[in-house]
Amino acid sequence: MKQTVLVTGANGFVGRALCVDLVRRGYTVRAAVRERSCAIGLPGELVQIADTGADADWSSAIAGIDAVVHLAARVHVMRDNVLQPLAAFRAVNVVPTERLARAAAAQGVKRFVYVSSIKVNGEGTPPGRPYTPDDVPAPVDSYGISKHEAEQALRQLAREAGLEVVIIRPVLVYGPGVKANFLSMMRWLHRGIPLPLGAINNQRSLVALDNLVDLIVTCLHHPKALNQTFLVSDGEDLSTTALLRRTAAALGRPARLIPVPALVLRTTARLLGKADFAQRLCGSLQVDISKTRELLGWVPPVSVDEALKQTARHFLANL
Repeated sequence: MKQTVLVTGANGFVGRALCVDLVRRGYTVRAAVRERSCAIGLPGELVQIADTGADADWSSAIAGIDAVVHLAARVHVMRDNVLQPLAAFRAVNVVPTERLARAAAAQGVKRFVYVSSIKVNGEGTPPGRPYTPDDVPAPVDSYGISKHEAEQALRQLAREAGLEVVIIRPVLVYGPGVKANFLSMMRWLHRGIPLPLGAINNQRSLVALDNLVDLIVTCLHHPKALNQTFLVSDGEDLSTTALLRRTAAALGRPARLIPVPALVLRTTARLLGKADFAQRLCGSLQVDISKTRELLGWVPPVSVDEALKQTARHFLANL
């Protein structure tokens, strides 16, 4: 018999895809959202949680639930205008996560899958030295720190209450409907805008939406996922230049890339106060998913090129 799964953040980029996939596989889904108006088209039973803060009451949402996938979070933003960003992230990402997990444990929920972030590991890696799940956490920004603190609270609860906790740290997620920088990149490529990114020799891990969703579902039931931490990617790392070229091919457009040396880009960006942006374009961030593969027998079901084609089709259909 399939489980009944509560999905928080069900109306988000990953949450929607996960709910659809779970229903397709025969799971019963309870989708937790803050506003019903944002849940149009979501499958499963909708549960409105008006307050997801420290005082949130999750009792009705988790009644009769077998497992929880916790996606709801205050996400990383490029320009945070909050005066105390760490306090703001903790108020959404740490305290409510622990409260939800304690409520789940009290009602006999078996497994709690927490989607964290690779930012718990850090902000970048030397080429050829990927992050592993066993690395000492080294979060840099408020978002990464809050995700790490939430992980610590869940591990403590697993020891105290016996709740089966599984932690997944994704890298950058892309797929149909992706927003932010990935969407901007596709717009630039589609318009044929020349980009000074033709000589970037970094290596970055990405994860297609379908691959992340598949791993989340695997972690809901796999016995060896119990109290483990997993990194997830497509299993093929790309330079920024290669990503642009392959995305352009998926869009049916030529990639107009000018081979400007990375050092010149970094120096210019630093002078303009955009050093962080240059790091994302020119720096490396790789993850080692061998533990995920070996312990769970998991293989990313979608290749990079197929995922880029799916992403491009959605983008072109919604111009």
